[in-house]
Amino acid sequence: MRCRDFEISIERYIKQGAAVTSPITQDRARQMAEVLKALGHPLRLRLVGLLCDEDRRVGELAQQLGVRPALVSQQLRILRMTGLVEVAKADGVSRYTLAEPRLVDLLGCLAGCKRQP
Repeated sequence: MRCRDFEISIERYIKQGAAVTSPITQDRARQMAEVLKALGHPLRLRLVGLLCDEDRRVGELAQQLGVRPALVSQQLRILRMTGLVEVAKADGVSRYTLAEPRLVDLLGCLAGCKRQP
């Protein structure tokens, strides 16, 4: 499933048990806020969007986003520290991938949110 092709429906979330059916505890709210904080930068959102499609190297990500590799590495470190992405090293090459597959759903949901002027 690709982020840009994703369409979300409330029925699907309810079937998956992802709908909020009871009050959110303080601990759970803190955990959710940490995820949102980690995603709270436009470049990190764009990185996660690219990683929804496939795992990638820093250089590939930097080229697609038109930014320096050092900046990509910096933002990936934040996503790694919160457990949202993982890095796999093989033959001296590091590839980043989503550690939390439900980020695909979250990005789809966020993309569907309309901000009122």
